[in-house]
Amino acid sequence: MRHNYRLLILLSPVLLWLFCFFFLPLISVLIYSFVERGTYGGIEWNFTLENYQRLFDGLYLGTLWRSISTAFVCTIICLLIGYPFAYYLAYYRPKLRNVLLLLVVVPFWINFLIRTYAWILILRTEGLLNSFLSILIPGFQPLEILNTPFAVQIGLVYGYLPFMILPLYAALEQMDFSLIDAAKDLGASPRHAFWHVTLPLSIPGILAGSMLVFIPTVGAFLTPDILGGGKVSFVGNVIERQFKTARDFPFGAALSFMLMAIVLAGTVLYFRVLQDSESAET
Repeated sequence: MRHNYRLLILLSPVLLWLFCFFFLPLISVLIYSFVERGTYGGIEWNFTLENYQRLFDGLYLGTLWRSISTAFVCTIICLLIGYPFAYYLAYYRPKLRNVLLLLVVVPFWINFLIRTYAWILILRTEGLLNSFLSILIPGFQPLEILNTPFAVQIGLVYGYLPFMILPLYAALEQMDFSLIDAAKDLGASPRHAFWHVTLPLSIPGILAGSMLVFIPTVGAFLTPDILGGGKVSFVGNVIERQFKTARDFPFGAALSFMLMAIVLAGTVLYFRVLQDSESAET
């Protein structure tokens, strides 16, 4: 009993912080999602389910599907790029490990907004990419990349790739590589050793990296707004407009909770798959 009392005292600052800055705002948004919008913005305290019924409108379902599909593609691309790099980092080059890790972390030293704006200088019609290609290819016609879904995808992959590399490296670096040598001694080819030894042991890192990429990407609004030029809307952009422009707080709150439900479902799936993988290993 005394130990529990001391533990509660130690945890009280964290619990107070979570209650004031997480649970109270969350409860407020939940309450807002069940009331009506005022005539001139704001809210009217009348209970309604209309805000959640509007979520099934084709326009918002299309935006939600665009957000989820783009986030899924971004996660797959980050995995395909990040896994070989993390494997190379953990297995082949221990002498260059610190330098390569530094290169992965260096982008975090610059504000995300500034880094996203930098892609405008690269992708615009008179940007660095088209200028470089025009030098290599005579008569080259500039590519119209900026303000397209492809530009948004590039920005998302660039922004969240480190979140895939670091968990993968942490999982691969802790792996016992003597198991791969043992598999090769027993006649397994490098390809079979990878599929049956390395890949199963790195599943926790794959799942963690996928969650760290998918969750913020599905709710992204800054990158689509800047690189999409307002032509590519994600659910995060719709939520932002509901609160800032339309002043429809109840519907914005309902959209926020729908997005949170999707993220929560993905988190539950992550822990379920992780638990199954750990049970299979034991």
